[in-house]
Amino acid sequence: MSNIEGCKAGRGLSTAVVAVLVGLAVGAGAVLWAWKGTGPLVTAGVTEAAASATPAGACAGSQVKYYRNPMGAPDTSPVPKKDSMQMDYIPVCEDEGASEGDNIVKVSLDRVQRLGVRSEIVEERALARTVRTFATVQYDERRQTVIAPRFGGWIEKLLVNATGDTVTRGQPLFEVYSPELNVLQQEFLLSRGTQGSADNRLRNLDYPESDLEKLRRGERPPRTITVPAPAAGTVIEKTAVAGMRYQPGETLFRIVDTSVMWVLAEVYEQDLAFVKAGDMAKVTVNAWPDRPFSGRVTFIYPSVGKESRTARLRIEVANPDGLLRADMAATVEIEAPIPGRWVVVPDSAVIDSGKRQIVLVERGEGRFEPRAVRLGVRVPGHVQVLEGLKPGERVVTSATFLIDAESNLRAALAAFTAGKPAGDGK
Repeated sequence: MSNIEGCKAGRGLSTAVVAVLVGLAVGAGAVLWAWKGTGPLVTAGVTEAAASATPAGACAGSQVKYYRNPMGAPDTSPVPKKDSMQMDYIPVCEDEGASEGDNIVKVSLDRVQRLGVRSEIVEERALARTVRTFATVQYDERRQTVIAPRFGGWIEKLLVNATGDTVTRGQPLFEVYSPELNVLQQEFLLSRGTQGSADNRLRNLDYPESDLEKLRRGERPPRTITVPAPAAGTVIEKTAVAGMRYQPGETLFRIVDTSVMWVLAEVYEQDLAFVKAGDMAKVTVNAWPDRPFSGRVTFIYPSVGKESRTARLRIEVANPDGLLRADMAATVEIEAPIPGRWVVVPDSAVIDSGKRQIVLVERGEGRFEPRAVRLGVRVPGHVQVLEGLKPGERVVTSATFLIDAESNLRAALAAFTAGKPAGDGK
């Protein structure tokens, strides 16, 4: 064989070797692609068949309905896929969806025990919401009286001369000399037998009835008139001074009965629906924190503050000892019962994302059903359920993160760091 023929034979052999190697590489790539896409190590020709057979095997002979996100996100897929963390989507079988619902969560009993899952029975009960708010103590507006004589004159003698004095009904307040009254007294004596206009004019000027009886008997009219207190109470305002001259209608005294005080409370709009007239209230003031005062809501004012967004309540409180004083700061607790009996669950059983509220219903043998509910009133430790649950069902009260992606992540982090000593980086 010549050198030229030998070279040609060598080149042909080399070309064949290269072709074989390339073919092997392509086949290996196909196998690798098939393994990454479907799991089992198969060739490219049977990859599609294996992919379609694998889900059916996962459902033990039944068909796969769809694949759901392994972290609980609202995302499904008609074919097998992985999420952003390279976790396989979980198959949902046809029989599972038909018998128990598509959203049943299955957890092994061993893991349920290790997670510390607890549940409680849903029950009906009466509810009462406690509304707590701040308030101020004020005088009862209906128990205030002003002394503003209808005639003018000069105060010659002041018989009650200090703010804060307590007076009784009919007690003399001051003595006044009034030229107008003196003229009318003389006219009355002159017309005593004819019942002239002087009698009516004296009545219209609020002339004391006791002095008017003396004039009817013909007694000599006094030079000064004593003005009595029209009601019992405490003097909270006094402008009268001995020797001063006042005009008709000028306020000289203000008297208030403090046996009953008003407590004006500010209630937020979201609590206003639970408060009504007639509800009992407990009032506490800073001066006597260990002595609560009982009161009753008597009126709800018809407006809401533009800036505070609160409504004002009037609570009447008995004050026989005079311990409550105007402008005191107070704390009010109002027991607002909700009529009827309602389905109630512990507040720890509710997963609230802001847009939806979900509870986890226990179905037995490690199966849990996430169920949307409509909530109502929240009371300490419990929440009212308006729709979605019925009495007798069991709801999970701890480890409810099983169906919530964000709660799952928080729980995983908490489990990872639980029990580590400070500074332990392992």
